[in-house]
Amino acid sequence: MKSLAFRTLFAVLGTAAIFGAAVYAQDSTAGKLKIHVSPSEAYIFVDGQGEDPGSRTIKLPAGTHKVLVATYGYRFIEKEVTISPGQDTTLDVSLEREGGVVFGPKGRIQIEPGVSLDAGDDAVLLNGKSPNYFVGHVDEFNNEWFFHQELVVPPGKHFVTVTHHGKEVWSGEVPVAENQRVILTLKDGKIVAKDWPRGAELGSVPRFKSGAFSTSVAVAPVSSSVSANPERIECGQSSQLKWTSAETIDADMSHMSPVPTTGVRSVSPRETTTYELTAAGPGGVTKSSATVVVDPAVASSLNASAAEVHYRRIGDRVVEPGNVKLNWTTSNADNVSVEPLGHVDINGDRSLVITPTQTANGPVDETVNYTLTASNVCGGTETKVAPVHVTGSIEPVPDVLLHSVFYPTDYPTKSSPTLGLVRSQQDALSVLAARFTKYLEYDPDAKLSLSGHADNRGANKYNQFVSERRVQRVKEFLVARGVPENKIETAAYGEEQSLAKATVIELQQKNPTQAPEAFIRNFNATWLAHNRRVDVTLIPTNAESLRFYPNQAPDSTILWQRAKPAKELIEKNQ
Repeated sequence: MKSLAFRTLFAVLGTAAIFGAAVYAQDSTAGKLKIHVSPSEAYIFVDGQGEDPGSRTIKLPAGTHKVLVATYGYRFIEKEVTISPGQDTTLDVSLEREGGVVFGPKGRIQIEPGVSLDAGDDAVLLNGKSPNYFVGHVDEFNNEWFFHQELVVPPGKHFVTVTHHGKEVWSGEVPVAENQRVILTLKDGKIVAKDWPRGAELGSVPRFKSGAFSTSVAVAPVSSSVSANPERIECGQSSQLKWTSAETIDADMSHMSPVPTTGVRSVSPRETTTYELTAAGPGGVTKSSATVVVDPAVASSLNASAAEVHYRRIGDRVVEPGNVKLNWTTSNADNVSVEPLGHVDINGDRSLVITPTQTANGPVDETVNYTLTASNVCGGTETKVAPVHVTGSIEPVPDVLLHSVFYPTDYPTKSSPTLGLVRSQQDALSVLAARFTKYLEYDPDAKLSLSGHADNRGANKYNQFVSERRVQRVKEFLVARGVPENKIETAAYGEEQSLAKATVIELQQKNPTQAPEAFIRNFNATWLAHNRRVDVTLIPTNAESLRFYPNQAPDSTILWQRAKPAKELIEKNQ
């Protein structure tokens, strides 16, 4: 082994240094870095390339440079220096110890340059190729004599890199077992393993120890751990990933790229994921991991307030809608749709009016299916169906059969206001009441307008009163048959709106029932009979009743005769 003092003296007095000074004197673009380091064994790196150990003068191009001073077991220091052309720059660096002693099982790597290879000052990097993985230089690890020069490492496989002024001299994997000395010869790359009993005797070992003729570097093992809290999550939830490592230069976490050597990070994986931390340092490479289990399962429910609803439509008016309320809940879902509603909130309810697909008149009997689909970005999905049975009917608009109502002469009377509505006219009014009541289901705002009339015999005042009694009697009859009283309007006109004879002739010609011969012969009586009536108008359509005389009714002659019929006859036919 060459001592550091001897090597330094040789560098100063050697021929190469003399020629270097001569070149420097002629180079106006370079300057000198005069660096003094402590401890004296400290190694110098400039711009990432190893120079040599110990204090020295280094010629550098003018400009800014990064200088790293390193000794394992001490805190590395990096400085930025500016070199001026033709000038000297002085730098003093003193390293401080850190890290304490090394425990645990041990092995040893002995590095020999070989017979013809002088590699004493070459830098040794362990388990990494950046200067931060520096553990010493070859001349500190090549002696197994009385004074030991040794590199003590944790048992395992170690990747050794030896560089000379930035150029790689040798690199490769060196396996080291516990209490084993592995000899690496750089010249031929030969690796020989031998027992190392002294390893079992070592307790705690200083990271760096140097004497006059011995140097010992003990590299601490790398350790790491990773934890996840919570370890199980639902899709979209987060887990806190926490990791620590010791004796680490570089750390990398799978799925996260390079990470600090110690840290905390929130993660939200979409599937079960194992996060593996790879921690690397001079003492080796360790891997530790934590798994976050992602539950992608979606849970959901969909309920309808009724399994069956009734629907009824008359014409274009829905008089009985199929009302139903849907209620749904989901968990572990971020996208929810209910067909045919489309996208909905993840939890909610909706009041709906069910419209069957059937459009034609007739009975309704079909099932409407509401389908909920809940999913999440983790691939979980669930489908639920809520069927609703729809029954009912689609009906045409009711036909309100409007016929004018006819009265016998002088009826009703003041003393007998209910007399005069003979059986055939009651039948016509019963049909009207039934159909109008049904029509109100289609149009609740509809009304009947009744207008009473009298023939032109008698005084005007009398005719007015008799027309009022006629219209009032019709109203009472309709109310008794179920027509709401507020749905009937009345008016009485006496003889004011009597039908002209020409109009009666036209009506008889259009009448679908044949008039008896007496009605034809005595037209004047027929004309008078047509004017003893109550007309009916449907509001708001303003459809008016047909004024066709009941020619073939059994009681038509009673209605037709000019003279006032006997009370007994009216009662018999009423």
